[in-house]
Amino acid sequence: MASAEASRQDQGPERKSQSFEALAEPFRRELKLHCYRMLGSFHEAEDFVQETYLRAWRSFDSFEAGSFRAWLYRIATNACLNALATRKNMQRLLPDQQTPAATTFKMPEGAPPADIPWLEPYPDSNLEGIADIAPNPAVRYASHEAVQLAFVTAIQQLPPRQRAVLLLCDVLGWTASEGATLLAGSTASISSALQRAREKLAKLFPEGRPSVPLSPSATERELLDRYLQAWESNDLDGFVALLKEDATYTMPPWLQWYAGRDAMRSFFALAWQDRGMLLLPTAANCQPAFAMYTRPSAGGPWVAHAVHVLTLEQDLISRITLFVEVSGPSLFPGFGLPLVLPESAKGGR
Repeated sequence: MASAEASRQDQGPERKSQSFEALAEPFRRELKLHCYRMLGSFHEAEDFVQETYLRAWRSFDSFEAGSFRAWLYRIATNACLNALATRKNMQRLLPDQQTPAATTFKMPEGAPPADIPWLEPYPDSNLEGIADIAPNPAVRYASHEAVQLAFVTAIQQLPPRQRAVLLLCDVLGWTASEGATLLAGSTASISSALQRAREKLAKLFPEGRPSVPLSPSATERELLDRYLQAWESNDLDGFVALLKEDATYTMPPWLQWYAGRDAMRSFFALAWQDRGMLLLPTAANCQPAFAMYTRPSAGGPWVAHAVHVLTLEQDLISRITLFVEVSGPSLFPGFGLPLVLPESAKGGR
């Protein structure tokens, strides 16, 4: 009987392409999510899943019997590790992990730092169709929990190989021996890296990981409606009433960030002066989110400004991460949204 490899070599280019596509396409979205968790960037994840498929296509003739999914994960993980090994900045973080909270309340001036690669949000629309595969009880993170900003930010603080091991074993459910095969290491080395990664995460979440609801409750939905209304009507008091006392606000790519309800009130008292704002509900990282457009001049177009990602706790907002459209790859197309909003989209507002 001819081997699978010999059979593929006997196929013409068109049949080979069809065979590869049939095997590979079902895993595209979960591989992109894996690359996002490894790299912290939605745009880089798109590039690296394309790189993974290109490498897999070139090596397809040499693929032997076994798990095609595991083979793709091995290629994707090693591509990410190789990229991280060449970078000066291996971590994509958020401003509150870089500097102390701001104590002066002024609008950012000039341009934000261009040499800091910030964490990016991940549109929930890209999570559709990904199977929630949990092959064994050792999986420690529910699929929606492992894409939340808090988790993705935390694992960026792990050394890249520990990050890969944690994702492969604790998120995707491979055993240490299977992880050793994927990463070309020994079972002992994988087990050791996994233990160190778990210890690091335990220090980052000393009170335990916060519980994550699958969808907002009726009270939380009302909260989100009030949030939208407060922004669009410049209702500072209404906005502040939605915040926890120790809420935080970050706005990458700007370094400034604010801690506490009073500090946020002082900042937004300046930020909201004479600005028209319009928010469209969306979702990112399995969290409620809004795409915000601003209208710099009366009668002018609504222009993409920022993506808000909210963390809710105890029916209040504990964290606002506002990813500002300043420079670099635009976030809005990943959410299926235009950079300039047609007037008809919001009734000519």
